[in-house]
Amino acid sequence: MKTKYIFLTGGVLSSVGKGVTAAALGRLLKERDFKIAIQKLDPYINVDPGTMSPYQHGEVFVLDDGAETDLDLGHYERFIDNSLNQVCNVTTGQVYEEVITKERRGDYLGGTIQVIPHITNEIKRRIGLVAKTTGAEIVLIEVGGTVGDIESLPFLESLRQMRSDVGRKNSFYIHVTWLPHIGATGELKTKPTQHSVRELRSIGIAPDMIIARSDYPVDEEIEDKIALFCDVDKHAVVPMVTTDILYQIPLTLEKASVGDFITKRMELEIRKKPVWDEWESMVQNMRQEKPSLKVAIVGKYVELHDAYMSVKEALHHAGNANGVDIEIAWIHSAELEKEGKLQQLEEVQGIIVPGGFGERGIEGKIAAIKFARENHIPYLGLCLGMQLMVVEFARHVLDDEQPNSTEFDPSTPHPVIDLMPDQRDITDMGGTMRLGLYPCQLQKNTRAADAYQQDLVKERHRHRFEFNNAYRDILKNEGMLYSGLSPEGRLVEIAELETHPFMIGTQFHPEFLSRPNRPHPLFKAFIEAILEKDGMK
Repeated sequence: MKTKYIFLTGGVLSSVGKGVTAAALGRLLKERDFKIAIQKLDPYINVDPGTMSPYQHGEVFVLDDGAETDLDLGHYERFIDNSLNQVCNVTTGQVYEEVITKERRGDYLGGTIQVIPHITNEIKRRIGLVAKTTGAEIVLIEVGGTVGDIESLPFLESLRQMRSDVGRKNSFYIHVTWLPHIGATGELKTKPTQHSVRELRSIGIAPDMIIARSDYPVDEEIEDKIALFCDVDKHAVVPMVTTDILYQIPLTLEKASVGDFITKRMELEIRKKPVWDEWESMVQNMRQEKPSLKVAIVGKYVELHDAYMSVKEALHHAGNANGVDIEIAWIHSAELEKEGKLQQLEEVQGIIVPGGFGERGIEGKIAAIKFARENHIPYLGLCLGMQLMVVEFARHVLDDEQPNSTEFDPSTPHPVIDLMPDQRDITDMGGTMRLGLYPCQLQKNTRAADAYQQDLVKERHRHRFEFNNAYRDILKNEGMLYSGLSPEGRLVEIAELETHPFMIGTQFHPEFLSRPNRPHPLFKAFIEAILEKDGMK
């Protein structure tokens, strides 16, 4: 069938929930047996978010092919349970880089390069690549930012042109907007939505559906008003009230007949009736009152929880599968470097040190790892969390405070973590790390192998520094097991401590492959270890 395109724009304010809405819509259509992919168009001029501060943009979500992408792609994959690829995240920087490269090469034969048609054609080309590279029958495209932002205009113009390019029945426009609540009068106001739609229409895009986000219930009178003033079908005004459980959203959209409306409007033949039994059971389990476990995430960006979005979600997936709620204690690693601050860790039942870069807060993370080792608290180290686990253990067994990673101390006499040989002469920051999916051979009779119940797995990486093999035997003789290796045995992928109830570090990022209805084995085993230690299992 000819590829269908669903475009999502945002109005009134940013962070209105377009990403989760796109992901939920993708799930809706996948349940009807369509092949789905989702693309994010980001208006910023950075080539990708790989070099951006997590404080500004949240986590960097890495795909199988090594693409460093926006955190919304994590939402997409968690909901539709499909692996996406690098063409699924397009930035203004990528588009202009490509067009300027072609101009310098002479591809345009001396022509004047303009936003229309050159930039818009490149955007449309990249939209078209999604179906070609993923085999998707329906592609959902989310435009970052808010209608009215100057940087979004080339993307919106490209979307306007798409209706003519692919035809009306193959294109569908959804505007996700916000209904502010006036506390003094207790009213939801539609005027910002009306203005936002007017702005969108002035660009040449008339929305086929409006999803009205709100913190309060939306009554029928509000729906009628939006339909009237924004010129959309009454059934195409969909209230979306804030929920405490993200995975409720596909069920809410299904109840509002959104899937039926879209498939009918786009003349899609229904292949199968959606069956939500498993998803409903999962959401119901999430809602049930359960025992609670307190797990610390020790990082340096904890003020912005989005910086660890996938870690947070993976913890909740594993907790739900084990019948417990997870209470996350967000602990700033730099705080743990201060006198008396380690007492915060006495209140937690498990500790995670996630990935990260830079020297700030490193000794605080090492202090947290030492606390977990000495007090037999279940510990899971992710990427940097694994590297620092090695540093802490080396300091312990060598009785020396100098072992370190050369990332933080280039002159350390004990570089237990060091650059890979092929990284030593690279100075460019962007896209130069070990990125994407790599195989890992599990070693028998280890906790990691018990967790996976497989011999070979593939996991996503994002790092430059590796375990220094010169210290393999030294640390092994003191009780460190290398429970996961690259297939040829050259690289340590997973390390664990033999005498600890659960102390595992991974060179990769397992959180990127966790799904709400299929938690990652290592996160699941981590929660199980806490339950066993506390006598709850």
